[in-house]
Amino acid sequence: MMIRWLISILVNALILIVVAGFFDSFYLSGVGAAIVASIVLSILNTLIKPFLILLTLPVTVLTFGLFLFVINAITLMIAQGIMGDSFYIEGFGTAIIASVFISLLNLMIYKAIIEPLREQK
Repeated sequence: MMIRWLISILVNALILIVVAGFFDSFYLSGVGAAIVASIVLSILNTLIKPFLILLTLPVTVLTFGLFLFVINAITLMIAQGIMGDSFYIEGFGTAIIASVFISLLNLMIYKAIIEPLREQK
């Protein structure tokens, strides 16, 4: 269980580094900041995200789940606020676009790498 969480943290840190490379308005000060941001996002996704989903459930249903990108952007902005200067997102629009990229990269990595490894067991 702990190994899965650590792998998830490292994968998300790598994804954050990739996204920071694509956007000038998405800044991470280094690999350490990416790992800390990944841990902060993991904690936020565990504690705050379910509450936000429950709070916005009607809008999420009406948008066929697309509002989840907005919720992900909110968690990114909260993580940015917690981390200070080592993690910076310039505006909420950038956070929404970054959340889409993060979700797509996460999906591709898990489908291409993680699931095949699990099937080999």
